[in-house]
Amino acid sequence: MVSKLSTTSHRSDIVGLKYVYPVISRRMGGLSIGINFNTNNACNWRCIYCQVPGLTLGAAPEIDLKLLEDELRLFLKDVIEGDFYERFDVDEDKRVIKDIAIAGNGEPTSLKEFPDALALIGKVATELGIFPQSRYVLITNGSLVHQAKVKAGLKVLDAYDGEVWFKLDSATEEGRALINNTAQSCKASVNNLMLATQCCKTKLQTCLVDYDNRGLSELEQSAYLDLLTEIKSSGCELQGVLLYSMARLSLQPEASKLKPLSFEVLDAFADKIRLLGFNVSVSR
Repeated sequence: MVSKLSTTSHRSDIVGLKYVYPVISRRMGGLSIGINFNTNNACNWRCIYCQVPGLTLGAAPEIDLKLLEDELRLFLKDVIEGDFYERFDVDEDKRVIKDIAIAGNGEPTSLKEFPDALALIGKVATELGIFPQSRYVLITNGSLVHQAKVKAGLKVLDAYDGEVWFKLDSATEEGRALINNTAQSCKASVNNLMLATQCCKTKLQTCLVDYDNRGLSELEQSAYLDLLTEIKSSGCELQGVLLYSMARLSLQPEASKLKPLSFEVLDAFADKIRLLGFNVSVSR
């Protein structure tokens, strides 16, 4: 029996392909075609809200670019010419390709062949008429942007009018250690954010969760707003801020302590960010 695609089902194996998978995106309001470089479920961070099963510390494995191309062509033609939407019972109002999103089961910029893979995806999607109508998105924690291969990949993304969604879940060192399990400093993250904006259009992506019934503390809010003020005064050109909370269960050890924040809390925080002059969208 084929599963119905929904915003709560993001399985990377749902169509039986290694690198390509479909998602009905709550943020985009349609079909998002996911690209998973991290087929080994490895990441250099361990975010406590992560839904990846068997997440391990590490980098993306070597990629088979020919297989990636074959899968992407096969899948896109199925969506464009086949009965994909009917087989997966996609709601009529969601039957449109909104984007191709490089996300998957770990940090995609850890891929050794990162620039080549982005160029290949852009080429295939353009040949099949997906770009430029649909967006090209990279979802990243931004921790490796300072590397030459990553900057080269971002410039490829920019050549296809793509955009970076750069993770910033907390602006305090304690919050980053708790939520993302990273020792990378907030300053290093901001430096990488600056580099990202110089290579490609970039948005901040922030997942806010209620950990251990703490809610969204004033300390975390103030630190985040102060950091955005600093970013704005530096001349960094952010395209916007994407706020969201958990929509699916975490598969990390902290899962029992996590709850999504209410839309009212997210909306109230979004209003504070807008007062600083940023465009903000809140996923519902």
